[in-house]
Amino acid sequence: MRNKVQAPSAVVMVRPHHFTPNPETAADNAFQLPRPELTADSISARALREFDEAVRVLMSHGVRVHVFDDLGTDTPDSVFPNNWFSTHHGGRVVIYPMAAPSRRTERRADIIEMLKRDYRVQEVIDYSGMENDRLFLEGTGAMILDHAERIAYVGASQRADPILLERFCTHLGYEPMVFANTDPDGAAIYHTNVIMSIGTEFALVCTDVMTDAARRDEIMARLTESGRDIIDLSWAQIKEFCGNALELTGTDGRILACSQRAADGYTDEQRAIIERSATIVPIDVPTIELAGGSVRCMLAGIHLTPR
Repeated sequence: MRNKVQAPSAVVMVRPHHFTPNPETAADNAFQLPRPELTADSISARALREFDEAVRVLMSHGVRVHVFDDLGTDTPDSVFPNNWFSTHHGGRVVIYPMAAPSRRTERRADIIEMLKRDYRVQEVIDYSGMENDRLFLEGTGAMILDHAERIAYVGASQRADPILLERFCTHLGYEPMVFANTDPDGAAIYHTNVIMSIGTEFALVCTDVMTDAARRDEIMARLTESGRDIIDLSWAQIKEFCGNALELTGTDGRILACSQRAADGYTDEQRAIIERSATIVPIDVPTIELAGGSVRCMLAGIHLTPR
């Protein structure tokens, strides 16, 4: 049962026709990498090719991919839809408030309508109005959800407001586990999904960034109690996006979708642990990674029952 709970078999992806690293989000996203020698047109064209290859690879493994085109020029991060909505067993869809004004226009009614048409949706919970109060909770970027154990792991940051997190957890039936975290330069890490990923039988996590030792031990204990193998990633591996991965269910079993860069960054021992229960599926997205996110950010998993 946990397999179907944690690893969805369908995703939403948004094809970016005018992709570019977003200067508005660069202030707290240390993973963004400027490439001034590249023209905007060349970056956009490369990202489009990488996106289409990502869709092809996922579909070749039997993952159902719902692709939506973004033709606008004012949504540079639209390729990362997992931040503005999430879906949940029992037929719930949640819409989130985004910290950067340029990201708020990524929210699309046509995606929500597709979910209602193709899946059983009982309720849409919309927190986006909380932006007026400067309260932000950026979806499954900010929260790593253990759907089986009903725990929301959250690295503290300005993109994960504790009041809104508490409201989400009350509505959806999760226990919040917030932890302080900083990178080696002492800055809070912008999204939890670059340092943590929870699969069915394993968890990827970087404990080095957790600054409260007691809380770190508590989180490790909860992950261990869930019966998962824990793969502790180094900061060097986090910079290669090794934590930014998502387990999915394909035709022939579970896969771990990650970037080629991330796949190359796992040690042989870590790879062996993952591949006991999931096939590592690398996707090469070096241009998209310039924006500070990787393959996991591109995938909005669908945890709904098909009609």
